[in-house]
Formats: sequence, C-alpha cells, structure tokens
Amino acid sequence: MTLDDLQTRVDDWIRVYGVRYFSELTNTAVLMEEVGELARVMARKYGDQSCKESDLNKSLEDEMADVLWVLVCLANQTGVNLTEAFENNIRKKTERDSERHINNIKLV
Repeated sequence: MTLDDLQTRVDDWIRVYGVRYFSELTNTAVLMEEVGELARVMARKYGDQSCKESDLNKSLEDEMADVLWVLVCLANQTGVNLTEAFENNIRKKTERDSERHINNIKLV
C-alpha cells in the first residue's frame, strides 16, 4: 500500500462509515491522545513501568495504527499529499544531515 492508497482508503472509510471528518482542531487533540496511548505502551513494554490490568489488552501495532490513522485524516483534511510531503522531508534531511550522523561519535 502506498501513502496515496492509504489516504484514499481513509477518506473512503470516513465517507462510508464516519459520516464526516472531525474538525481539524478535534483531530489534532485526538492525535495527541493517540500518541499518549502509544507512549504508554512503549513505557510499559520497553521502559521501567509495569503493566496495569487495563494495559494488558493494548498492542503496540494497534496504537501505532491509531496514530497513523489520525495523521492521515489531518493530511486529508488540510490537503497535504503525504507522498510529496515525505519525499520533501527525506530530501531536506539528506541535505541537512548527509554527514552529521556519520560523524557523530555517540553513534559509533
């Protein structure tokens, strides 16, 4: 699946099942909530916190997919083509960091 496919699938789902997109501001808040849920799973799976009973049914994959879903909703709502945005972002990082990480003694 490409990013274009993903944006289309989310848009189709919203139109069939979701009635309409939540407002951009609401979806931004929902994105923050979903990132928090992902952080909770990460802290318990890879960090020092132990799981509570309510954490046992949470999966890393599902939380990541939730974050991606809302991000795609925001892209669709604001007219951002994620393929173009990602290509531009990689180009920016490559130009800016072409030697930065290679020369970072902390990464050796």
